[in-house]
Amino acid sequence: MSADDAVLAASLVRDAGRLAARMRARGLDVARKTSITDVVTDADRAAEKLVGERLAAQRPADGVVGEEGTTVPGGRTWFVDPVDGTYNFLSGLSEWCSALALADGEDLLLGAVYRPATDELWLGGRDLPATCNGTPLPALVPRPLAEISLATYLHPGALRDGGVREPLLRAVAGAATLRMFGSGSVELAAVAAGRLGAWLHVATPDWDWLPGAALVRAAGGVAEVFEAGGRRWHVAGNARAVAEITALVVG
Repeated sequence: MSADDAVLAASLVRDAGRLAARMRARGLDVARKTSITDVVTDADRAAEKLVGERLAAQRPADGVVGEEGTTVPGGRTWFVDPVDGTYNFLSGLSEWCSALALADGEDLLLGAVYRPATDELWLGGRDLPATCNGTPLPALVPRPLAEISLATYLHPGALRDGGVREPLLRAVAGAATLRMFGSGSVELAAVAAGRLGAWLHVATPDWDWLPGAALVRAAGGVAEVFEAGGRRWHVAGNARAVAEITALVVG
């Protein structure tokens, strides 16, 4: 990863987020994907198109994978979530962002998250300490789960799946408090910034996981994927809390 990659990533998420915000102000066309809460708007598609076209021009050898269907093979891969938290975005809530990550195979190089509502841009990666609007983030320090908040997401349908419900409830019961914002990258950026304590999801798509995971690691934290009960769990936070959460999920 070069310094130019970080500059490009910051520009892409900022421009994508601001484009989506302008389109929301004018009114949106909306389509349902898998459920009433899994939706896509013309702003999602336009923002992903903006990112894809600029990457094609400036990083033609790289691949692109986008939530809204962009698939371009290449050497390194940019993972793009043009509007993370679309239900919030559509509902007029502020907990949404534009996010992307850059990976070289299994090597996660860079994450960038821009939240238009607060005009905050988080950036960090393997060789780049985590920052928010250019200000370095304090390194995450080990703290027990019982002293911190835990962010997660539990779809109502998962309440009928004991293999998800029971491990998740064990982890939640060990935390000081629970938060559920509806945007994985907003939550993970908040973990990197020390505003939230830790994060736990199951079966998270790459575009929802990799941008924030890069930020948490760049802030001195841990972001891991592990198997338990036949499912893939994603956990991030300070090292002590991550170990405790993993043990609770595994049971």
